[in-house]
Formats: sequence, C-alpha cells, structure tokens
Amino acid sequence: MKTILLIDDNKDILENLTEYLEMEGYKILSATNGKNGIELAKQHIPHLILCDTLMPDLDGYEVLHLLLETCKTHKIPFVFSTSNSEKVDKTKAIELGADDYLIKPYDMETLAKVIQHWLKSGTNTNLLKR
Repeated sequence: MKTILLIDDNKDILENLTEYLEMEGYKILSATNGKNGIELAKQHIPHLILCDTLMPDLDGYEVLHLLLETCKTHKIPFVFSTSNSEKVDKTKAIELGADDYLIKPYDMETLAKVIQHWLKSGTNTNLLKR
C-alpha cells in the first residue's frame, strides 16, 4: 500500500482528501502545518507528498526546501496543492524542485491521475538538482 503525506492548514481539505484517497486504497498521513509535515516525512518516508503553499509559520516552499536538503526525503515526489493560480507561482515551484502544481479547486479525478503519474514515475527533482 502506497503512503501519501498531506500537508495543509485547512482541516476540511485534509479530511476530504484523506477520505477520498483512503477509498482509492492509499495510506494517508496528514499534518496541519509544515513543521509537523516535515517530521512525518522523515519518520515515515511516504511515497508522495501533497502540500499547500500558503501556510502560517513554515510555508510550502520552505517545506519543499527542507525536504530536498534531507537525504531521507529528497527523493519523494512533491506536489503543491494551492489556490495560487499565477503562472509565476507555478514556475517558481517547479524551479525550486516541486514535481507538480495543482490549483485548487481541482476535481478528484485530476488529483488521482497526478498521484498515479508521480507514484509510477518518481520525482524529477533528482534529475534536475542532484
């Protein structure tokens, strides 16, 4: 069973995503802030991380940066899930090492396809940065 780590400060979004992804057969870990997300990623080494960009304290970009700097977590596919729809935001995210960028609201079918793609292909980060 593949494990997905969800990091989002919106508890309703976490609950909805958790319910859907568990029905799809995934084991779900969730964190309501970046610090807890990083701790969970280091402890459990999920197969994929889906992370919000706009969070208090530690935002998604900082989470990505810290995970890429850690040997145990730098190979985990990382997908941003955000309401930032500006092209410059997506470009910045990919340049920083994110594998994909989903703009909220998105339908669950799109989410499922993105997750399946990155679980199958693995991260691009290693090709670009390592």
